[in-house]
Amino acid sequence: MNNSDTPLSSLLTRARNKVEQALRELKPPYTLFFSISDATQRAQVKHINAQSFSQAWKNLADAIQIVAAQNAMEPCWLRVDWVIQKSITTLCGLHKLLEDTKRCHFRYGIALDIDCNIAFLEQELNGNAMLDEGGRMDHAILNEKEFRSYTNRRFGPQVDLDFSEERTIVLLSTKGLFCEHHREPVYLYGPGPDAGRRTINTLNCETVTQLIEDGSRYLISQLKPNGSFYKGWYACFDRAMSRCTALEHASAVYTMIETWKITKCASQLSAIQHSLDYMTKKLLRVAVLESGKTGAFVVEPNGEIRLGSNAVCLLALVNYSQVRQTSQYAEWMTRLARGIELMQAPTSGRFFHAVEYPALTVKDCHRVIDYDGQAVLGLLRLYGFSKHSRWLAVADKAFNYLLTAGHWRAHNVWLGYCVNELTAYRPDERYYQFGIRNFAGHLGVMEQRIIPSPILLQSMTAADTMITRLRQEGQFQYLLDQVDLTHFYQALHRHTTHLLNGYFWPEFALFFKNPTKILGSFYTRHHAFRIHIDDVGHYLCALVAYHKYLHSHAGDHLKAPCQPRTSNTHYPHWNKKQNPYSPGTEMSAKR
Repeated sequence: MNNSDTPLSSLLTRARNKVEQALRELKPPYTLFFSISDATQRAQVKHINAQSFSQAWKNLADAIQIVAAQNAMEPCWLRVDWVIQKSITTLCGLHKLLEDTKRCHFRYGIALDIDCNIAFLEQELNGNAMLDEGGRMDHAILNEKEFRSYTNRRFGPQVDLDFSEERTIVLLSTKGLFCEHHREPVYLYGPGPDAGRRTINTLNCETVTQLIEDGSRYLISQLKPNGSFYKGWYACFDRAMSRCTALEHASAVYTMIETWKITKCASQLSAIQHSLDYMTKKLLRVAVLESGKTGAFVVEPNGEIRLGSNAVCLLALVNYSQVRQTSQYAEWMTRLARGIELMQAPTSGRFFHAVEYPALTVKDCHRVIDYDGQAVLGLLRLYGFSKHSRWLAVADKAFNYLLTAGHWRAHNVWLGYCVNELTAYRPDERYYQFGIRNFAGHLGVMEQRIIPSPILLQSMTAADTMITRLRQEGQFQYLLDQVDLTHFYQALHRHTTHLLNGYFWPEFALFFKNPTKILGSFYTRHHAFRIHIDDVGHYLCALVAYHKYLHSHAGDHLKAPCQPRTSNTHYPHWNKKQNPYSPGTEMSAKR
C-alpha cells in the first residue's frame, strides 16, 4: 500500500481544501500544525512555517506520515490548526500573564522564538500539564519539569530551554479543522472561551441527545465487575482517583437512570441493575429503631451515616421504581425514608447531617446545604410514588425550617429541585417566593459566568419548571414580576452552550494520554482536567433537564444559539485580574 492509500492520506485529502480556503484571509508566512491520533495514544504533533501553503501542506503531510509509521499508528483523527495572530512578550511577561490566569485556563499557544520554530498549541500545553504544578497554585504557572519532558519528546533534547526572564516568547491565537473517518470535517472555534472545539450553530435536541448518549456510555465504562464505580481520572496522565464513596455511587446510579429515560439502551439498563444490586447488598445496612421498625442507612468506612447518602440512595431507588414501574425496592425505600426521618429534629424540623453508626447518635448538625435539599426531594419523590402522606409531612416540616432559616440565600440547586417538587403538592405562596428568591438573586451570576457549571444549569431548568407552573396556574403569577424573564432565558441558553466546553470532544481528547478512556466524558478544567464521576453526573443531569426543556418549549421563540464568542469584552473571566487578549505587541496574520 502506498501513502496515497492510507487512512491518514484520506484524512489529509478531505481536510486540505477546507484548510486552504480558510487560509485565504491570511498572508504568509503560514504557521500550520498537524495533530494525529489513533484514539489509543496521545497525539503526535508536527508544525511548520512556510511562505507557500502548498509547500507547507506537502512538507507537513510527509512529516506526519513518517511519525505515524514510527509510532505504529493508524490515525483515525487529524486536527489541523493555523495561527491567525501572534503577540510578542518575554518570559517575564508570560509569568505575569500566567499569574493572572486561572489554573489550566491559559488559552494561547506558545512559541519560544520569533520564527515559531519551537511552538506548541494551547491544547498541547494543557494536555501535558506544562502550565500547571498540581494544584499548589490557583493560577497557571510554567512547570519547567513537564515543559522539558514534552519538549524532549516533541523536538528532541537538543532544544535550548533557557528559562531566562528576558527570553522572547510569542503567544499564538489559532483556528482549526478536525477530521475523523466517516464524518464531515468540522471547523474549530478561534480565540475565546470556545477556543479549539467544534463550531455548533444551534444546540438542538439531536446534539443534546448525542452528548447524553456519549456520556451514558462513559458511565457504563466506569462500572467495575463487582457493580461499584471508578471514582475518576486525571486525564493528563491517566491517573486514577481514590475509591468512590457511597454518596458518589448512589449519585452515579441516579444519573444512569435519568439518562436511560432518553437512551433506552439495554446495556445501560443492565449496568443500572448491577449497580443497584451492589448498592443494596454492599452499601446499605439496617438497624432497629425505637419504634421497633427497621431503618436503612448508608454507612461510610469510618462508621458515619450522612444524610445526603441516604437521600441520594432513596432518590436512585425511587427513580428506578418509577421508570420501571416496579415495587422491587419498596421495602428498601421505606427503610431509607425512616432513616432520614430519624435524622430530623422533631420540633424544629431541621435535619442532622451526620450520625454515628450503630449508636445512631448525632455527630454533626450541619455539613453542606445540599443534604437538606436532597433529603426533602427524596421524601417528596417517595410520596409521589407511594402516596404515603407520612413522607409528605416529613418533607413539609423540613422545608418549613429551611424557609424560616432563609436558606434561599444559598441559591442551591437541590433546594430549587425540592421547592419545585413541593409546590406541585403544596401550592403555597411562601414556597413559590422561596423558589423565586433561590434563583432570582443569583441571576447576575447566571448571566455573567463563562466557566461551565452544570449545577447552575440544573438550577435554572428547575426554576423554569416552577415558572411554567406559575404561569399556568395564575394564582400567584404576580410573583414573576420580581424576575426579568427575558434575561433569565437568555442566561439559560447562554450557559447551556458553555457546558460544551467541559465535554471531551475527540478534537480535544487526542492531546491527553489515553483518549479512548476519556472520550465522551466531562471534565473540570480548573482541577487539571479532572474527570470526577460526580461532575459527569451533574453534566448529564443538566443536559437531561435541558433536553426536557427543549421538548416542553418546542416552538417557543427562545432558542439555543451557539454563536462563537470571540470578542475580548466577553472573555474576561478566564483571567483573575485582566483581559488576556492584550499581552504584548501584536503581529497580526490577517491581511
